[in-house]
This record gives sequence, C-alpha cells and structure tokens, in this order.
Amino acid sequence: QVQLVESGGGLVQPGDSLGLSCAASGGPGSTYTMGWFRQTLGKEREFVAGISWNGGRTNYADAVKGRFFISRVPTKNLVYLHMNSLKPEDTAVYYCALTRRLADTIPLLANEYEYWGQGTQVTVSS
Repeated sequence: QVQLVESGGGLVQPGDSLGLSCAASGGPGSTYTMGWFRQTLGKEREFVAGISWNGGRTNYADAVKGRFFISRVPTKNLVYLHMNSLKPEDTAVYYCALTRRLADTIPLLANEYEYWGQGTQVTVSS
C-alpha cells in the first residue's frame, strides 16, 4: 500500500519562507501525479499545487501562484513545496497527495487523488 509522509511544517513570521517535503513508499510506481492541498477548520480541502509524473507539467492555485513552487525527484519518490513570502492566510494543515490516474491536466479536486499523507501544520503569524 502506498504511504505518504510529510515533514517541514512549523511556525514562521509573515514574509518568511518554508519548505515542505513528502516521501512516498510502498511501491507507488513511476507514472503518477503528486499534489499539495491545504485545509483549515471548517473549510473544504483546497488545492495548492500539483506536478506531473515527469515534472513537465505543474499547476498552482491563484492564491499561491508566484510565491509557492512545487518540485519533485522521481527516482526517490519525493515531492517538495517551496513556500515564499508567506502570509497569515497561508496558515493551514498541508497534505501531500498522489494519484496514478492518467489525465491531460493536473487534477484539482481532492477526490481525484488516491493516497494522502497525515498532514503537517503551517502557521504564519507575527
């Protein structure tokens, strides 16, 4: 069974940068899409960024475009989320997700992803 483990969350001040990591294990294969979602209490899980199996295609939510950057190391089943110029509204639990479904575009809905990490808390506060 595929398992995802996130790390790197923490408390930072507005304007700071923070990097999140996600490691996949359990034989995920090679042709899969990985993404990051975030969720706050009482709200739906929100798409943040996604990347195709070979890293050739990425997509970002408008709220983070130009500030957040997703990257991956396919041979090591690793995906990263580099977050810059953090704002208080970025505060959330961040989840790593994986899907083996083939698609022409990066899936944007949570129910399109098959595997999820446990989440890591990111808090942006002065």
